Amino acid sequence: MATYLGTHGSRIQNYTTDPDNPNTGEVWYNETDNALKFQHPATTSAGSWRTGGSLNTARKMLAGAGIYTAGLAFGGTPGSGETGATESYNGSNWTETTDLNTARQRLAGFGASNTAALAVGGLVDPGTQNETELWNGSNWTEVNNLQEARQFMGSNGTTTSGLVYGGEPASTVVNKTESWNGTNWTEVNDLNSARFRASGFGADNTSAICIGGSLGPAVTANTESWNGTNWTEVNNLNTAREDSAGAGISTAGLAFGGATPTITAATEEWNGTNWVEVADLATARKELAGAGTSTNALAFGGEAPPQTAATEEWEGAGAPAGVWSTGNNMNTARGTMGSNGTSTSAIGYGGGAGVANTETWNGTNWTEVNDLNTGRNQLSGAGTNNTNALAISGASPGGIKAEVESYNGTNWTEVSNVGSARYLTGSAGISNTASLVFGGFNNPTGGNKNLTESWNGSNWTEVSDLNTARNGLGGAGSSTAALGFGGAVSPALTELWNGSNWTEVADLNTGRDRVKGGGTNSQTIAFGGSVSPRQQTEEWNGSSWSETNDLNTGRGDMGAAGNNSAALGFGGYSPAPAYADTELWTLGGIVTKTIGTD
Repeated sequence: MATYLGTHGSRIQNYTTDPDNPNTGEVWYNETDNALKFQHPATTSAGSWRTGGSLNTARKMLAGAGIYTAGLAFGGTPGSGETGATESYNGSNWTETTDLNTARQRLAGFGASNTAALAVGGLVDPGTQNETELWNGSNWTEVNNLQEARQFMGSNGTTTSGLVYGGEPASTVVNKTESWNGTNWTEVNDLNSARFRASGFGADNTSAICIGGSLGPAVTANTESWNGTNWTEVNNLNTAREDSAGAGISTAGLAFGGATPTITAATEEWNGTNWVEVADLATARKELAGAGTSTNALAFGGEAPPQTAATEEWEGAGAPAGVWSTGNNMNTARGTMGSNGTSTSAIGYGGGAGVANTETWNGTNWTEVNDLNTGRNQLSGAGTNNTNALAISGASPGGIKAEVESYNGTNWTEVSNVGSARYLTGSAGISNTASLVFGGFNNPTGGNKNLTESWNGSNWTEVSDLNTARNGLGGAGSSTAALGFGGAVSPALTELWNGSNWTEVADLNTGRDRVKGGGTNSQTIAFGGSVSPRQQTEEWNGSSWSETNDLNTGRGDMGAAGNNSAALGFGGYSPAPAYADTELWTLGGIVTKTIGTD
């Protein structure tokens, strides 16, 4: 049979092994693998919001300051009355700290971090305020007041150089701008358009962007830029809105949330000239607060409705976006097998109608090796690579299995059984001496299971149960830090194991059972699934799932190995027949496409 090279001549360089350092975009033919290959660049996504830690006090009409990993939330209203509650963000969680001296809502706020911020104006029902308070990381101190009491202002800057603009002193709307020099407020040139319920961003009192708001009866998309002396009208927002939040500097910022007047999740990015629509907030909301930059921002609080404590984190640079490519097929087509390893050293065992067949992957090809002692399907596995594996429980025509076998690179050896026979379990483990098995199904003894068992290399020990009993779930991580995701009967549910307990965390975007994946408890890839064949691939960043490039072939009951930067998916059903296909996930590096020899 002809090879690809023989068919297409010598226009593409052929090698017996892949070149050591191929250039991005370079294409070649590997005659040993019978595969066309190219060097795939690591691409980036356009940016996305992910779930962060929730505020301790749900509220709207609050203010914010700081950066992505050092944010501050203060003031607002939980729904009735005003609060002075102040919370500090460390990149994961909010911590309650010292309250404002004057509890208030509809205030402005800005500052460089969670240790240096300014709270300005606002409302203590029924009157507007001109109080200014300075935060030093521990306490609020009253400093010199605004020239004019008002609420619903836009603001930006630091504790030594800031700006507030627009707002509502009482029943009127103003265009007044005041500049802060670290000691006093000074009136400077007005906005071109009087407005309130605007937001803004900027580095200091010499550069700022005022975003949208209300001109009175109508919501506006109008944007103005401050150069330290004057305001200039620049290109409008794509979506007119009020009560939004902003983050960034005058040449690179974000506007997110607000009301159009309908509450919106819309996010727009400012590049210094134009607004570009980017990924929406997960939770539409108005009267929220923001902090950070155009590449790393926080959105927190607001009214969804009702008022919310939800925090979202923006990753504007995006995460590397991987791609699936074709690898060489398994020798035996099948699904519902056990599997483990890496993208270059993996093993698949059992599956099908209850076979004992085992194959190992060396990064290029599958090789048949010694069989399991007990043929079975719907089993799970754990282990380091293709020389280290643990085959756990499963089922066969003879019944549900409790058997466990350990692989040493040559042979399978029977070890201690799991305490409860079951199949379609989730599993995690970095070796055949330390692993975790959870969930599963056992018809004769009650259907779906939430049982979790831990393996120490000699014995299985029952530990704390999953919160939700289910089968066909995916697993990743280690025996002390694991992730369980998907499965029937809660196909989007994700739970995090800390070595002692399971905690429910953010759901998958696409619920599915018989899902597979690999990685750690903080960086995982999930892919495939049944009953409708799933192509969707999602990445876990420790807080939330984000969708990325799909599998080429949708299927469930796959084998899986690797992590979120380099993974392997193989076999499976769609729902029939069985696949032998192998797909490789990569954020960069060599991508392959196997060429038929007809």
